[in-house]
Amino acid sequence: MLQVNRPKSSIDRPLTDWDSSATQSLASYVDTLRRQFPTIVAISSACVIVALLYLFTAAAQYTSTATMVIDTRKVQLFQQQSLIGDVAIDSATVETQVEILKSENISLAVIRDMHLIDDPEFTGRGGGIVGAIIQSATGLFTSGQAASEFELTRKALERFERNRSVKRLGQTYVMEIGFTSYDPVKAAQVANAVADAYIVDQLEAKYQATRRASVWLQDRIKELRTQASAAQKAVVDFKTANNIVDTGGRLMNEQQLAEVNSQLVLAHAATAEAKARLDRMNDILKQEIPDANVADALKNDTIVKLRGQYVDMASKESIWAARYGSDHLAAVNLRKQMAEIKKNIQDELKRIQESYKSDYDIAVTREESIKTSLNNVVSESQLTNQAQVQLRELESNAQSYQAMYDNFLQRYMESVQQQSFPITEARVISAATTPLVKSSPKTLIVLAAGLFGGLMLGFGAAIGRELADRVFRTTTQVERTLQANCIAVLPSLRGTKPARSALRASKSNGKPDASLLRYVIDHPLSRFSEAIRSLKVALDLNSIVRENRVLGVTSTLPNEGKSTLSTNIAQLIAHSGARVLLVDADLRNPSLSRELVPAATTGLVEVVAKRVALADAITVDPETKLAVLPAGATSKLLHTNEILASKAMHALVEEFRSNYDYVVIDMPPMAPVVDARVTSSFVDSYVFVVEWGRTPIDIVQYYLKGAPEVFDKLLGVVLNKANTSMMARYESYHGGYYYQKYYARYGYTE
Repeated sequence: MLQVNRPKSSIDRPLTDWDSSATQSLASYVDTLRRQFPTIVAISSACVIVALLYLFTAAAQYTSTATMVIDTRKVQLFQQQSLIGDVAIDSATVETQVEILKSENISLAVIRDMHLIDDPEFTGRGGGIVGAIIQSATGLFTSGQAASEFELTRKALERFERNRSVKRLGQTYVMEIGFTSYDPVKAAQVANAVADAYIVDQLEAKYQATRRASVWLQDRIKELRTQASAAQKAVVDFKTANNIVDTGGRLMNEQQLAEVNSQLVLAHAATAEAKARLDRMNDILKQEIPDANVADALKNDTIVKLRGQYVDMASKESIWAARYGSDHLAAVNLRKQMAEIKKNIQDELKRIQESYKSDYDIAVTREESIKTSLNNVVSESQLTNQAQVQLRELESNAQSYQAMYDNFLQRYMESVQQQSFPITEARVISAATTPLVKSSPKTLIVLAAGLFGGLMLGFGAAIGRELADRVFRTTTQVERTLQANCIAVLPSLRGTKPARSALRASKSNGKPDASLLRYVIDHPLSRFSEAIRSLKVALDLNSIVRENRVLGVTSTLPNEGKSTLSTNIAQLIAHSGARVLLVDADLRNPSLSRELVPAATTGLVEVVAKRVALADAITVDPETKLAVLPAGATSKLLHTNEILASKAMHALVEEFRSNYDYVVIDMPPMAPVVDARVTSSFVDSYVFVVEWGRTPIDIVQYYLKGAPEVFDKLLGVVLNKANTSMMARYESYHGGYYYQKYYARYGYTE
């Protein structure tokens, strides 16, 4: 794959949490289920097996039910029916009866009548193997003394209430009484006994209540009769003492106040009307000649007649003045007559004005008289306010005592009737019968619950394992998380026969075995070799963009396989005919040198220090012609990073470039030491090795983010030691089946 240089900010920006985003899409859930399918199947199977064991060991239980109704018609036989309906009251009544059915009083009555304290089902162990185990475990923590009758009763009551069920059917008046037992006949008997005990309890309670109520009501009625009579007498005496007369439910002064107030309203309206006429007349007097509408409104014949004469003379005057001139004697006489008519009109209007003014004065006088009368009535009413308040209080007391007396008298008559004929509103409408089918455990429900619970637990465990799996598993995960190309996936060599002995030797001494370092040469048609070739192709393609002759191989942690990878890529390139130099730059732990050149006494350290010539420190593989430069004497070195960052090291690398086509440098891991970071000035590209399924993601992110100079020259990431059988659950094209199906046709072997 072609590697393109990325900006420095690509490693600094927040990296995507692959595991969290994987749970946010349907495809990710499907992949999770595929990977964790064995876990889900195992947990689900275990839950189903537990459910089957429970079904085989649990004792069968039978439930029988009886139904009872609250007959409201019986309740209303001696009670007055409510005018607003009894929906809320009836609903609360039924719920109350349900709680009474659940009470200890009813349960203890049934236990006594049926002698359930002698029944092992109520005082002994439960049924089935599970019950026997529980009984045996309980017996270890109890004393050997025999239980008292009270203890047996309480134990039977606890078991009885656990097996009994009482509920209301919907919004009806029907209650369902159920009982569960290991014996179907006993279940029906107990359910019917509960209904009978409830009816008997209700009859007894009603009889006792009515009897006590009758005795109490007799005394209370006598007391209320005396109090009501005294209250009525107090009202009459108060009215007589304060001269209060009641006329049709209203006091006399209140009636007078209302009448005077009505008269005042009418007088005020009449005054306003007279004032309006007078004001209108004053406006008319300001006119010389009232117009026709005003004259008609006044309805005065004299004014109408005079105005008509005035209009005729005005018409004649205008004609004579136009014909003979305004100074003509006839025109002057006409104007004199018009002035006389105008004076007569004004006199008539003044006379009407005086009439209107007289009417207005009369209305004002009458209104003032009524106001005086109203003030007198109000004063008298205020004098009797305190007496009226006290009177209302006395009347209220008298009415309350009378209402209480009537109510108690009615209740007394009802209680006498109910005492002579006690009834209960409850009756059984369907007696309990012997059940033919067990009620629990329900096979299908238990199996479905076991399967569903197993699936939920399995899914939870699968998601938990996915979230806790903070390691690299796929190439896509590497590219999304590290923002870098995954250029190769190297399969684990643990499953191959040639590598088993080498792996055992590697684990025993902590260094790579020579057979693993030459695996690409010894097994050229293996998947491992093909992955190394893909790394070589990526190196060559990247050379188009920039020079890639010096290749550094590093990792985050030790033992991730970087030395094995660097040796095999160098062996592969050298075997193809190129001049290749393999340099062991892990000066802190030169495991590669100890394996490839165990007898070497000089190496990179001596060459950089110019104590030895380069040609004298290099060892050449006779088969592949690979040149190897070991680390040299590193036991007493403290500042290895200073050696790799020195000018002599830079000069030595330039010499490598002039003598070899490729230089592969095996570098130390980045987490323990900082040596790899100082090589960025002379290394063209880096290959970052990550161990599949083991290297933590956050550690790789942290150290790559802290080394931008390495990330900028990163050729790609190599997933090493991949388990192909497990990897098929993450990416099928990396699995063994896919390899055997396609790659084996080209002669490739494991």
